[in-house]
Amino acid sequence: MAIPKLKIMLVNPPNCGRSIPEEEYGITSLKQLFKGEPFSLEVLAGPLLDHDVLIFDMKCESEEAFWTEFHHFKPDVVGFTAVTCEANTVIRLAENIKEKSKAVVIVGGNHATYDAEYFNRPTFDYIVIGLGKKSFAELIEKIAAGKKPNGIAGVAKTTPGKPLTYLVRDYDETDLMAEFPPRYELVAKYRDKYFLEQLGLSMGFVLSAYGCTHKCSFCAIPNMAGGKYLNYDTDAVVRDIGLLGDTSFIRLVDANTFGNARHSQELCDRIRGAGIAKKYFADVRADTIVKYPELMKNWKEAGLYAVIVGFEDVSDERLSSYNKKYQGRVISQAIEILHALGIVIIGDFIASPRDDEDDFKKLEDFILAHQIEVPVISVLTPLPGTPLYKIMKKDIIIDDFDYYTFTNAVTATKMPEKLFYQTYAELMKRLHEKPHRPQ
Repeated sequence: MAIPKLKIMLVNPPNCGRSIPEEEYGITSLKQLFKGEPFSLEVLAGPLLDHDVLIFDMKCESEEAFWTEFHHFKPDVVGFTAVTCEANTVIRLAENIKEKSKAVVIVGGNHATYDAEYFNRPTFDYIVIGLGKKSFAELIEKIAAGKKPNGIAGVAKTTPGKPLTYLVRDYDETDLMAEFPPRYELVAKYRDKYFLEQLGLSMGFVLSAYGCTHKCSFCAIPNMAGGKYLNYDTDAVVRDIGLLGDTSFIRLVDANTFGNARHSQELCDRIRGAGIAKKYFADVRADTIVKYPELMKNWKEAGLYAVIVGFEDVSDERLSSYNKKYQGRVISQAIEILHALGIVIIGDFIASPRDDEDDFKKLEDFILAHQIEVPVISVLTPLPGTPLYKIMKKDIIIDDFDYYTFTNAVTATKMPEKLFYQTYAELMKRLHEKPHRPQ
């Protein structure tokens, strides 16, 4: 007996984070916007070939347009992804969907993984926890067959008023379902809107690995794969690059692209052997760069254009408190290697609410002295479920997740609050006056 075809609407929430510096002090330059393509939804759609799937990107279209499409499409299932600052907006949208239809409503993503109880309410039917490609596919299969979706690892049936219970998924490479590529065609109409303004270019996303074995205290990535690092099949990576056609820049979507040096070298060899002429962005740790300079050189020759490096801080004490597992001298060594290779550095740094003007000055001096082409400075934010949250919970003064955008201080500032945001905004303006452009 054939399984009925479902109409599945996957939704990328709108830009919805709120801004204290804008609301309180009229500083608009710090408002955070998440502009990247909804790659997790494209990946989720991969195995759902027997169903009618639509991806609606509310970062590209209005809420009015969303409801028009919703009533036209009449989905049987609606799936949301959400980071922490989007959680409240997703709840509101889901409540409206429940009022207007009988659709099954599912939520997943980072916040659902780290704070699943937050979504344990009548608004939702199921919560997908962690890497969701296989879990979601199994859930859809059971819903389509009219079976109770019990016992699916990584999926929780909501139980409002009672604690969630679910099976924890023991992840391995089969959870990546590499035989099913991302459904890039489902966001084709938005492709020209996925634009990296700071570098003046557009890019496509390709999975190269998933998860992380490191345990940085602030990071909401390790639990997404149960603390494991899963390698995506190299042939599948090359296939997916090809599916993006004429797209010149490729973002290798992985929190630590070179986390497995052997696998990374194999992928490099496959790309070069296939004669693919693209430029790549990759995330890499500073200590990995220092440990494997030859690997970085090989990737440069394969087209590595820029790396996103989570430097976080330059103080050994701060790095230790973030559980980075290396000291500041490693950062300088990594920068030297990257500059020698001609690889653009997108450097992530953290400004603490406890910083004063001298701390901001030291950070600026370091960035300028080391010629970090694209510095990105975020405000230290204790996301629910992370080790940092447990440490800082007693100090949190703002519980509204709308403000958890990495540009708001949700704990008290050492400096007068207005001065903190003014100093932060002025530093960002100075650092970005001459944006880097690709050659």
